[in-house]
Amino acid sequence: MASSRRDFLRNSVCALGGMALASSVESFGIVNALTPQAATDYKALVCIFMNGGNDGNNMFVSLDQYPSYAAARNASGLAIPQASLLPVSPGSGGSFGFNPSMPEMQARFGEGRLAVLCNNGPLVEPLTRTTYQNGTGKKPVQLFSHSDQVGLFQTAVANTVSQTGWGGRVADLTAVLNGPATFPQNVSISGINLFLTGANTRQLAIGDSNTALNNVLPLTMTGSAAEQSARLASFNELRTLDNNFKLVRAASDTRSSALQTRAALASVNPALTTLFPNTSLGRQLLQIARLIKAGNDPAAGINMKRQIFFAQIGGFDTHSGQHPTVLGGQDLLLQQVSQAMNAFYNATVELGVQNNVTSFTLSDFGRTLQPAGSGNAVGSDHAWGNHHLILGGAVRGGNLYGTYPTLALGGPDDTDGGSAPRGRWIPTTSVEQYAATLAAWYGLSSSDLPAVFPLINRFPSPNLGFML
Repeated sequence: MASSRRDFLRNSVCALGGMALASSVESFGIVNALTPQAATDYKALVCIFMNGGNDGNNMFVSLDQYPSYAAARNASGLAIPQASLLPVSPGSGGSFGFNPSMPEMQARFGEGRLAVLCNNGPLVEPLTRTTYQNGTGKKPVQLFSHSDQVGLFQTAVANTVSQTGWGGRVADLTAVLNGPATFPQNVSISGINLFLTGANTRQLAIGDSNTALNNVLPLTMTGSAAEQSARLASFNELRTLDNNFKLVRAASDTRSSALQTRAALASVNPALTTLFPNTSLGRQLLQIARLIKAGNDPAAGINMKRQIFFAQIGGFDTHSGQHPTVLGGQDLLLQQVSQAMNAFYNATVELGVQNNVTSFTLSDFGRTLQPAGSGNAVGSDHAWGNHHLILGGAVRGGNLYGTYPTLALGGPDDTDGGSAPRGRWIPTTSVEQYAATLAAWYGLSSSDLPAVFPLINRFPSPNLGFML
């Protein structure tokens, strides 16, 4: 029994995240002081992180600017032929095309369920090419660095290093909407991450759909039924000792939450008829769909009103091997994103919650319009502003938000000039505005926006308008 007990303690603490200790240390006492008033509706945010820096220039192309795009990328073989792009006509005007690997996203855009946020990225304050180049504008920390830019997208704080993510901070300030529910509000299907880390929020990390929900956080006791019962009683007794010490009480609270989570998931029926692709991202989003079903099943007793999920797909650091003919390149990754997001949306329709669940993409940064290399080795380098997808029944879809960049090397949106411009777009909207728009729909009050997004008042509007 000793080894099984030790395994459970270790696994439950790791799965629920180290930040759980903060709940008993009372570092966010103002939240705990609030009287729970549960929401009457259900809402969930699903973050899909495209790790490595997705090349938005080849994901969503301006057909009106295709000659400029082709002039920059044709010679290296990185340009997608215009006839191959999947055309859409946004309500805001212009002609654009999705990557040929994304017919599902083209269809959702046409239905008005998918929006594209153009040229978004970390900003300390609005910047122009002039203020960027002459140094009068404040720039985000460590531009073009993978680890730093992942942090800036997941924290939505561009002028310093933050120890909490914007998903975690939103959960801290909206936990009251879940009332007495004890199930973790933040759930990752891709390990503990910064995005879901809050000051007072437990983060549950579980495996993808290859792990049955009733096998999450297993507690195994050896011996006969009577011996197992006795050992469980001893285990529960141990959890009541020394709870006058804050750290001991925090550890006990974490284990209690793990047991409650395990019990809740052990009794649910997560079966879905929607077919998901058998890819890493497909399995992650299937597991999230199962959890949403469980959370909305009265018989399970989970009764969550607000949830934030995190999934991730890697491989987007395409310095080379990005040519459309290269197996496993960006086109295949975008195909996986398109198919998995589409299946997930279909699952929310099956569950009747399509208007209550919004999925959205993040990535380290965009990539340079100017290619790196040529032939099958062609790729692109680290850049800045990028395009993102927002999908759901509550999305004002069929439209673009933000401002699509001018596709000109050394042009008005490029950080670089002189003899070797790269095509690194200066964002026209900030990560904070993107996140704040989602958070407001989720239920974060306008008075709490500055607490979650400390730079939000530096921008013209905290809401970009893509949510109903």
